[in-house]
Amino acid sequence: MASYPSTQVSPPLKDELDIVIPTIRNLNFLEQWRPFFQPYHLIIVQDGDPTKTIQVPEGFDYELYNRNDVNRILGPKASCISFKDSACRCFGFLVSKKKYIFTIDDDCFVAKDPSGHDINALAQHIRNLLTPSTPFFFNTLYDPFREGADFVRGYPFSFREGAPTAISHGLWLNIPDYDAPTQLVKPLERNTRYVDAVMTIPKGTLFPMCGMNLGFNRELIGPAMYFGLMGDGQPIGRYDDMWAGWCCKVICDHLSLGVKTGLPYLWHSKASNPFVNLKKEYKGIYWQEEIIPFFQAVVLPRECTTVQKCYTELSKMVKEKLGPVDPYFSKLADEMVTWIEAWDELNAAPKAEPSKESSKPKPK
Repeated sequence: MASYPSTQVSPPLKDELDIVIPTIRNLNFLEQWRPFFQPYHLIIVQDGDPTKTIQVPEGFDYELYNRNDVNRILGPKASCISFKDSACRCFGFLVSKKKYIFTIDDDCFVAKDPSGHDINALAQHIRNLLTPSTPFFFNTLYDPFREGADFVRGYPFSFREGAPTAISHGLWLNIPDYDAPTQLVKPLERNTRYVDAVMTIPKGTLFPMCGMNLGFNRELIGPAMYFGLMGDGQPIGRYDDMWAGWCCKVICDHLSLGVKTGLPYLWHSKASNPFVNLKKEYKGIYWQEEIIPFFQAVVLPRECTTVQKCYTELSKMVKEKLGPVDPYFSKLADEMVTWIEAWDELNAAPKAEPSKESSKPKPK
C-alpha cells in the first residue's frame, strides 16, 4: 500500500467503478496490479482479430468484448468505434453501468513513490473524483482538499465550495507521453520527476489528455468521453484521447465541472515506435493548429444543459468549422452523433453482455 495519506480512500467504490482496459495481448500485467484491482470489475475491450484468445490471470472478475461483440451490440452504430486503435476503449465506457470509470493501458505498471512504496493509482483517482475541483480561481497550494492543504489568503470564500470533479488525469514515470517528433529527438529521455501535487485545470484552459491513466465520473461527463474515430481506415491515430479531452474540457467549462491533473503516477514501461507513430500522427500534428483555436473559440448555447446536448451541438460546430479543413472532420462529426445515439440507447436498456462468459474470481 502507498504510504502517502492522499492515497487512502474510503469508501473504495467497489460496486460503483469499472476498470476499462483496451488490449491486443495477454493481460499478465494485471498480476502486478492485483492488490489494487482485484476487488473491482474489469471491462476488457479486445482490439484487432476477434478470434485471438486473450488470457486473463485467474481471480479477476471481468467481461471481455471483441469486435464481434461490438458489431452485435451496436449494429450499424458500430461504425463509431475505432478498429485497431486503443480508442476502442470507449466501447467499455458505453457498456458500463457504473458511476465511475478508471482506464489504463496494458503496458502500464505500478510505480513507486519517492519513499519506495507502491502507488495505488486507483485509490488516488477515486480521491480526486470524490473531492471538489477549483476551476474558477487558482489556488497556489494546488488542491486545497488534500490533507495538509487549504485555500490560501485572498481566495474568495464564494468560490471555496468548488465544483464537482468530472475527470482525474494521472501522469507517468519512465516513458513520457511524447509525440513522434519529440520521441525522435529525445529517444533516451525518461521522466524521473515525481511531483507530489494535484491541481485543477483552470476554466478556459485546454490540455492534452492522455488515456493511459485516467479516471472519470461517467454520470457527469461520460457521453462526451468519445475517443474519436481513429486507427484502421482513418487518416489519423494517437489523437483519440486528446480529442476526447478537448471535447470534455469545453463541456466541463460550460457545465461548471472540474478537471484535475497530477497524481497519481504509474510506470509506463515501453516507448512505441516513433516512426510508426509519426505515420499515425503527422496529419494530426498539422491539423491541431486548426483544432486548438477551434476549441478555444467554442461557446456553447445556454440551452445546452446536458452533456448530450452539449456534445450534439459541438458535433455541428465540428462539421461547420473543421469540415472545410478536411472531409475527415465531417465524418467524425457524424460519428459523434452516432456515439450519442448509441450512448442513449444502451443506457436506456439492460446491460449488454459479451459473448464470452465473465471469469469469476477463483481462490488462489
